[in-house]
Amino acid sequence: MASPADRTLESLWDRMRVRLCRFIRSRVPDGQDAEDILQEVFLRAQARLHTLRDPDRLESWIYQVARNAIIDDYRERQRLAPLTDLPAESGDPQADDGAEVGPYLRQLVSALPEPYRQALILADIEGLSQQELADRIGISLSGAKSRLQRARKKIRAALLACCRAAFEARGAPTRLQPRCCWQSSHQS
Repeated sequence: MASPADRTLESLWDRMRVRLCRFIRSRVPDGQDAEDILQEVFLRAQARLHTLRDPDRLESWIYQVARNAIIDDYRERQRLAPLTDLPAESGDPQADDGAEVGPYLRQLVSALPEPYRQALILADIEGLSQQELADRIGISLSGAKSRLQRARKKIRAALLACCRAAFEARGAPTRLQPRCCWQSSHQS
C-alpha cells in the first residue's frame, strides 16, 4: 500500500511530468537521454523523499533533483567518453577534423547568465586575478572563486553537450569536433 507521501509524489509527478521533461530537454540535447534522466529523477525523488524538509516546497525540490540528475549525466558522459579517438593533430590544419575552440567558446560565453559571463571574461580573458575580480565586481574572494568555478563548469558542460572536446591537463579546451546538433542549434 502506498504511503500518503508516495501518493502526493505520484500526484505531483502526474501534474509535472510534461513541464519537467521540457526542463530537462532544454538542457540535454538528446531526447532519449532526456527521457532516461526524467525516469531517474522520479526514482531519486521516490528514494529520497524522506530528505525533503519542507513539504510545501516539493515541486522546487523535484526540480533540484532534476538539476542534480542532469549534472550527474554530464559527468557520467564525460567519464565514459574518452577523447582518444579525436583525430591526431598534424601540421596541416586542413587535415585535422577538429575545430578551433575560439568561435564556439565565444558563442557559449555570450550565452552564459550575466554574472558568470562577467566573471569568466574578467578572469580568463582579461586576465584579472581572482582577488582583482572580487574587488571589481564587489563580492568576497570566496564568492568570486565560486562564481568563476561555476562559469567554467557551465562552459565545460555546454562544450561536452555540443562537441567532442579535447582538454589540456589543467582543463582548458584545446580542440573541438562539433556534433550534428551544434550546426542546427548554435549557428549565429
